[in-house]
Amino acid sequence: MPRIAPYMTANARALRTDATEAERLIWLRVRGHRPRFTRQLPVGRYIIDLACRSVKLSVEFDGSQHVDSLSDEARTQWLEGLGWRVIRFWNSDVVANPDGVTEVILAAVAQCGGPTHTRPLPSREGR
Repeated sequence: MPRIAPYMTANARALRTDATEAERLIWLRVRGHRPRFTRQLPVGRYIIDLACRSVKLSVEFDGSQHVDSLSDEARTQWLEGLGWRVIRFWNSDVVANPDGVTEVILAAVAQCGGPTHTRPLPSREGR
């Protein structure tokens, strides 16, 4: 896999630092689950809002600027061409029902690659 351009890494880092409310709400709910999730993952020329790399699931949070966006459609097709499954949520839906959105995300991960679970106790990880 080619190295990620330094400007993409910098952009992803800035996006993680300045996360939207929807991104923060979901991250707080999924960060302890396995398989692991990653915020603002650069893939090619795009940065995925929330990704589960092990099952190639891309979760995108869309605001009003994404209404009828052709670039979002092209992005989805490009990621699907690489084997990613893309699911999208409106920011307003996430803010209104973050637990419901989290359930949909975890169900999608389970459908792609087996059940999810919260992080096991450190004693069960051999620590």
